[in-house]
Amino acid sequence: MATGFKLTRKGITAQLEAGERSLLRGLFADIITMLEPRTPASEDPLAAMVGLDTSAEAPDDPALLRLLPNAVAGNDDDSLEFRRLTERSLRESKTGSLRAASLALESSPLHLDNEQARHFAQALNDVRLVLGSRLGLKTDADAEALHDITEPGDAQDVDQYLALVYNFVTWLQETLMKALLDSLPRR
Repeated sequence: MATGFKLTRKGITAQLEAGERSLLRGLFADIITMLEPRTPASEDPLAAMVGLDTSAEAPDDPALLRLLPNAVAGNDDDSLEFRRLTERSLRESKTGSLRAASLALESSPLHLDNEQARHFAQALNDVRLVLGSRLGLKTDADAEALHDITEPGDAQDVDQYLALVYNFVTWLQETLMKALLDSLPRR
């Protein structure tokens, strides 16, 4: 069973079982696949350098839309323009954090420096966004209802299994954020 993240002399440390590391690697890989752009980068060197993507469109998949939300509520034209200017670089940034987190899972126990912890936190957050979308979470009450599902034997269907995974990732993220807060200098 996993032990949550804690601040130690070696950095931020957690112990994850092989199955837990494998689960997280699989989740990270699935989200990397979701985030891969459908079109190649622009052949224009300047457009490619700044991440301009003239073919970007709002995602149809609600989970992907949670990862890449519209920037301007109620204004589709401005949202699309902002998306075309920023989406490719946002996808690359998220993919980089997911890959870094996956690579960090190769060690056991898991030791993270502050930069690795930041990537790991971003990756866990993206997993939670996707799982929350797949589970139809819209309110705090929806999320609270999931916390009753804690034992693998309780999972009777896909949604309940996803709820178990969501709860595990939430707990892991909470312990990581606490360890990151503990690492801040005291005033």
